[in-house]
Amino acid sequence: MSPDLKLATIYVMPLGGRDTEMVLAALERNKKFLRGEVARRVNLKFAPDLRFRVDERFDEAERIEKLLRTPAVQRDLEQDPDQDREEEQ
Repeated sequence: MSPDLKLATIYVMPLGGRDTEMVLAALERNKKFLRGEVARRVNLKFAPDLRFRVDERFDEAERIEKLLRTPAVQRDLEQDPDQDREEEQ
């Protein structure tokens, strides 16, 4: 929501992550109806304008998971913490 509550950004991810453009287009076509539903269910002075965006956090989480599974990171995680302290001194 924007600070003035007049704009709501809705992040969506279709099941399976496919057909995102088609889903966004369908949401845009039905934006007026959805805004009306929000207006009826939320106690605000104005119904916010709805903006739909693809939620890319799943892709980012997957990228981080792959990074954490790399041999270099695994090696660092398996290192003995006492050995690290000795090397620092």
